[in-house]
Amino acid sequence: MLLTCLMLNAWGHALWIQTSPVGKKGKKQAVRITYAEPDEAPEKINDWYSDVKAFELWLISPDGQKTKLAVTPAENHYTADFTPQQEGVYTLAVGHAAKELGGTTKYQFNATAAVTVGQAKSTTIASPNELNVTVSQANNKYKVGQPIALAGVFKTKPSDKLQIAVHSPSGWNRTVQTKADGQAEFTPLWPGTYYIEASKTEKESGEQDGKPYKSVWRCATYIVEVEKP
Repeated sequence: MLLTCLMLNAWGHALWIQTSPVGKKGKKQAVRITYAEPDEAPEKINDWYSDVKAFELWLISPDGQKTKLAVTPAENHYTADFTPQQEGVYTLAVGHAAKELGGTTKYQFNATAAVTVGQAKSTTIASPNELNVTVSQANNKYKVGQPIALAGVFKTKPSDKLQIAVHSPSGWNRTVQTKADGQAEFTPLWPGTYYIEASKTEKESGEQDGKPYKSVWRCATYIVEVEKP
């Protein structure tokens, strides 16, 4: 029974990176990491599944440089910050495989966020995790009624038939599926915060903390802020 509860907890929750999608060169950018279901309050850190709180937060700068950021715990989240030194798109990323298995399944939690600073020559968002879901191109002006293109990447390649759940601020949810090019889209109907979550299960054999597993469940998250038209 305990194992079943742990499995349900892992499946129902995900890591989320929250930060403003717009940054300013030379100005500190605040970052917040939570573990929660999209429509529920963040879990207290002491209640996070397995060793998920041992995650590492990485920053990929516009020139491709990768830096590990220090994180500070609070009651139900972690905080971090960085100060952009160049213009372009910065990518924040977490990729963490939980120490505990769910039966013979390994759980991997991935999260991404993008910050655009000044005039970006490229709007491409990095895909540093095994499973990534983001908007196709970094854009700070998402509006109600205008389609938003999503991109799914699995092990550096576009992910076909990836199921992506879109959670709206009104409680309206829907699922979209990527095509062969890893692209999908949805049209927001309300302003506010949209939580994007993709999941993928693969038959893979290996060992995690000395215990064998036969499959890997991965989830990936991204947050989109939508404005009124």
